[in-house]
Amino acid sequence: MDENTKPKIYGVIGPTASGKTKYAIEIAKKLDGEVVSCDSMQIYKHMDIGTAKPSKEEMQGIPHHMIDIAEPWENYSVAKFVQNARLCIDDIVARGKSPILCGGTGLYFDSVIKNIDFTDNESDPEYRRQLQQAADENGSGYVHDMLRKVDPKSADAIHPNNLKRVIRALEIYKTTGYTKTELDRRSVRDTIYDAEIYGLERPRDELYERINRRVDIMFAGGLLDEAKHLLESGISRDATSMQAIGYKELIEYFDGYCTLAEASDKIKQKSRRYAKRQLTWFKRNKDIIWLNM
Repeated sequence: MDENTKPKIYGVIGPTASGKTKYAIEIAKKLDGEVVSCDSMQIYKHMDIGTAKPSKEEMQGIPHHMIDIAEPWENYSVAKFVQNARLCIDDIVARGKSPILCGGTGLYFDSVIKNIDFTDNESDPEYRRQLQQAADENGSGYVHDMLRKVDPKSADAIHPNNLKRVIRALEIYKTTGYTKTELDRRSVRDTIYDAEIYGLERPRDELYERINRRVDIMFAGGLLDEAKHLLESGISRDATSMQAIGYKELIEYFDGYCTLAEASDKIKQKSRRYAKRQLTWFKRNKDIIWLNM
């Protein structure tokens, strides 16, 4: 390969329960490829059912990377994910095979594809502590309103309950003088891959039915016990891993805030809303080839 030629990779993206795993494996079989998972929760060990990790049988002998690479109590950053995912991609290309980047976490996917510069910004632990205290005393919405005043676009993109990201965005503004939105814009460089990306979509009613059915299958497969074992092993309720849809709602059930049936309904509802946000994110990318499944 010419030194100026970008490595060829394939992408399979789309909303949850759209059939990405199966499609990526079919591409891998045709192209002598290997799958690089791009899911922010499948990276965690011991979280198999709730994150819909492909089983050995589903993988059909196709190597999968970036799955089970972190402990549930770890804080695994986007920057760390990008670094490790690119190492996997480079290794696959070096062995003459085709990398297939597959997943529904838009931020992670774009960060790998777009060659975003993750040079560490300055940190201010004392300011973080002050913001945390402000949230404890006044609620997370109070700190989120602080962010909206200086960086409305980041405020729109970050949910008020995602306090860690809200605080980090405010910390970036305080230490650099630039908003997170501006730094994100400046950090994007030319793409480093020749990426052929396929997006999977289905009629909304069909997608929502697949999501509901998947949640029922997760419960039948032992999701309740999986979540219980994670908490019993000492994983904090505030850990990033435990904020995943499916686990967060079951924590509410364990703590007596809702019935099991209500928790199941919440998981289905939040999964459907997440699918809608995923589609909104990916539809902004005009390079994606959309396939009606």
